[in-house]
Amino acid sequence: MADDNLAFLSRLPLFQELSLDEISILDQYLGLLEIAKGDTVFDEGESGEFVCFVVNGELEVLKKSPNGDSSAITTLGKGQSIGEMALIDELPRSATVKARSPSSLTVLSRKGFEELAAESPEIAIKILKYLARSLSLNLRRASNRLSDNLDADQPAR
Repeated sequence: MADDNLAFLSRLPLFQELSLDEISILDQYLGLLEIAKGDTVFDEGESGEFVCFVVNGELEVLKKSPNGDSSAITTLGKGQSIGEMALIDELPRSATVKARSPSSLTVLSRKGFEELAAESPEIAIKILKYLARSLSLNLRRASNRLSDNLDADQPAR
């Protein structure tokens, strides 16, 4: 990638603990994906093979309800990531992601991450530590929302 992409990557929260030399090494394992407005990045239930970082554009995350309807649960923009669990588990995608606008994504595949881990384990450890913190925060937020919804469903006393 070009120097401006390296500068962009260095500003992403995930990569802020990495030096520019480490980001240059990581860059060898990254790809760029261009997505048109309305296109699907991945579908809920698909195999999770990569994580994405939004370079520009806007993505919408959709979750299916038990009756099959989809609801938007969040919108992601520049600098945000999606699909982090794909680097950790081998479970299917937990949501569908679609482009709300033309978007550019930097992509790290699970295979690329595994190669990076073999080549530069210290970089992979830093990435995994960030992902663990990020996923923990997401779980805490989800737990709080669930608790709030359960409290709202209880009759007033």
